[in-house]
Amino acid sequence: MALKARLLVVEDEAAIRSGLVDVFVYHGYEVETADNGDDGLRLALSGKFDLVLLDVMLPGVDGFEICNRIRQRDRQQPVIMLTAKSNDEDIVQGLTLGADDYVAKPFSVTQLVLRVQAVLRRSGIAGDAAREIRLNNGLVIDTANLSAGDIAFTRREMDLLQYLSQQADRPVAREELLARPWIFTSPSCAARSKPMPPARRRSSPCAAPATA
Repeated sequence: MALKARLLVVEDEAAIRSGLVDVFVYHGYEVETADNGDDGLRLALSGKFDLVLLDVMLPGVDGFEICNRIRQRDRQQPVIMLTAKSNDEDIVQGLTLGADDYVAKPFSVTQLVLRVQAVLRRSGIAGDAAREIRLNNGLVIDTANLSAGDIAFTRREMDLLQYLSQQADRPVAREELLARPWIFTSPSCAARSKPMPPARRRSSPCAAPATA
C-alpha cells in the first residue's frame, strides 16, 4: 500500500482549518495543522511534510516570511500559498519567494484538491493516486502516460478523471462530505452554523461545488 502524503495546513481561521483537514483526510492524506505563524514555521522547517498549505495573514510570523524561511532551508519543499490577498503584487511576492502555487479565497474545494495533487505530482510525490483507471466498459486509462489506447488526454483532463474516480470509490463518504456546510470563504460565510438545504448547495458561494 502506498504511503499517504503528509500535509501541513497553516491557517488561523478555525472554520477553514477544520474544513481543510476534513477534506484532505477524506482524500487520503495525513494532515497536521498550525493556527499561528510561529508554530507553522517550526513545523514547516521540521522536514516532515510533503506539502505545506500556507495562509499569508497569520498571527506572529506571516506566510511570506514562512515561505522565505522554508526556501532558505529546502528549495524543493512544495508550498501552496492560501490567502484572501489576490492582487498582482501579493501574488508576485508569494511566487517570487518560491511558492509553487497561489490560491485566493474564496476557492473551490475541487480545484484546491487538484492543485495539491498537481504540485505533489510535479515534485514526485503521487500520494494515493491510481496508476490506472478501469472503466466499466473494459477501457483502461494509463494515468502516468495520459492515454487509453489511441486516446490521449491533457494533464488537466487526467486530473479530473482521477478526482472523479476517487469519488466513485467512496460513495458513502462522499454523501457525508456533501451533506456538510463546507466554508472556505469570508468570515460572514464562516458564521453560518446550519447545513444548507440540498437545493441551495449548488448556487451558494459558501458551498463546495457538487461533483459527479
